[in-house]
Amino acid sequence: MHDVEIMMIGHFAKDKLVVDGTSAIASGGAVYYGGITLRHIGVGVAVVTLLHSDDFPRLDEMKRKGIQVFATAAPETSGIENIYDSADMERRICKLKGFAGPFRPEQIPDLSARIYLVAPIITGEIDLPLLKLLAQRGPVALDVQGFVRVCEGDELVFRDWPEKAEGLAAVTYLKSDQAEAEVLTGLTDVHAAARQIATYGPREIMITHNGGVLVYAGGQAHEATFAPRSMDGRTGRGDTCFATYLGRRLSAPPEEACRFAAAVTTLKMERPGPFRSTLAEVEAMMT
Repeated sequence: MHDVEIMMIGHFAKDKLVVDGTSAIASGGAVYYGGITLRHIGVGVAVVTLLHSDDFPRLDEMKRKGIQVFATAAPETSGIENIYDSADMERRICKLKGFAGPFRPEQIPDLSARIYLVAPIITGEIDLPLLKLLAQRGPVALDVQGFVRVCEGDELVFRDWPEKAEGLAAVTYLKSDQAEAEVLTGLTDVHAAARQIATYGPREIMITHNGGVLVYAGGQAHEATFAPRSMDGRTGRGDTCFATYLGRRLSAPPEEACRFAAAVTTLKMERPGPFRSTLAEVEAMMT
């Protein structure tokens, strides 16, 4: 028995979304998009996060969904300004607006979980010793974004992870997007990149890209497409896809979890905010 099915560790974000020059402030971060989605599909979730105490009320939405929230006050709340051109919601300029600081081991609650999902926004949230400490407690899922997306000035750019050999050896489930996979491996083909990442140790690798998602598990590749009718909810795509895959993976094989995650993500992208569609809509999308 475990205290919770998935424990998520990462910064809650207060993001600024700019589309064609029109801006809005929105809650964000993988713990937000992924945590609410997991609860929506019936998975027990605990979220460990850092943010300024003035923004603690923003956590109430997650608490109302039944998420166990463990928040520590930080000097500021993390946030990213995502600048889009509506003609191409795939491309964005990202600027750092705030950083809540690194996690410390004593901030991680003494709860057992079936999966520990490490979901940082940028480098500096989680260090290698904490990642390895979590791996001693149970299987670790990692969004590699938080180890290859670095701040240079106020711009967020991709750089290779110097400790990737040691870090990836501690990971069971690894998620990246196509650009991050190329940074890690130097390979533009997602299948080749997934196979290369697997040599470092992760048993299951997810790579998201414009058209959909690839899961490489047990030497086999599984793929599913994204087919949203609009891209109004583009922000949070990868966070939703990975969390959903892990939630479904608790009770289903990789191929089914991949298709389920793609369907949930497709529906999420059609409207801003976290996934809010029904499971009936997901099943219809899958068929």
